[in-house]
Amino acid sequence: MKTFDVSIIISTYNKPNWLQKVLWSYNQQTINDFEVVIADDGSTEETRALINDMKTKMSYPIIHVWQEDNGFQKTKILNKATVASRGDYLIYTDGDCLARADFIETHLAHRSKGCALSSGYFKLTNKVSNLIGLEEINSQQCFDKSWLLSHGQPNSFKMNKLTRSKFKAALLNFITPTKATFDGMNASAWKVDILTVNGFDERMQYGGEDRELGERLMNYGIKFKQIRYSAICLHLFHERAYVTSDMIKKNDAIRKTTKQNKVIKTPFGIESVKTV
Repeated sequence: MKTFDVSIIISTYNKPNWLQKVLWSYNQQTINDFEVVIADDGSTEETRALINDMKTKMSYPIIHVWQEDNGFQKTKILNKATVASRGDYLIYTDGDCLARADFIETHLAHRSKGCALSSGYFKLTNKVSNLIGLEEINSQQCFDKSWLLSHGQPNSFKMNKLTRSKFKAALLNFITPTKATFDGMNASAWKVDILTVNGFDERMQYGGEDRELGERLMNYGIKFKQIRYSAICLHLFHERAYVTSDMIKKNDAIRKTTKQNKVIKTPFGIESVKTV
């Protein structure tokens, strides 16, 4: 079986138009020894058809890991995708996050044993999200401040998340007050470390489910490095109609236990995944 230096694990649910743009963005990467594993939480046949088509057009291999739609079960499908991955190093992101051409290269350049990487994203308006197509991704102009501003994206300090200056990015990473956490839109770690803490806690739904994994990694002794302004991705617009207060309360209670009891390995995680 072929192995890879790195696997990109992309979660998705019934957003084939957004997912197509994301897959296009990985065809522009400066690193080519990688695979994409799509963690599909029950999308319809439209998404499957798109992925099958993209498999024939992209320069990298794609694995599609799917489970039946039974409500928000992102943690379960992420565990299945983690098991299916063939890379020693794992980058977790979402099916609505466009990766700049140096995205994978940047994660790999900053990785080190005993560490995990925490990065961020730049959120686009609905209008700008829809304007981005294959041409804008191939040319990388959608990652340029001037192009975004000319098409109606509001100007703000957050535009600094698009910097191409490594010096500026390093300075902003150092001075940012934002704590380094495991945000599933843009985070990475060694697969062996993810397996050691037993992956995502499958009891958790939307709201901090990725950060809880990061907190167990920290309890295990993994240090988190901030690369918020280095590994660049654009977050395409979407609503979050699936979020409920009960989800948030349940997740907060689990995270509180993880922190107070210094939990490292969840009993509700990846070891329950036998086959994909």
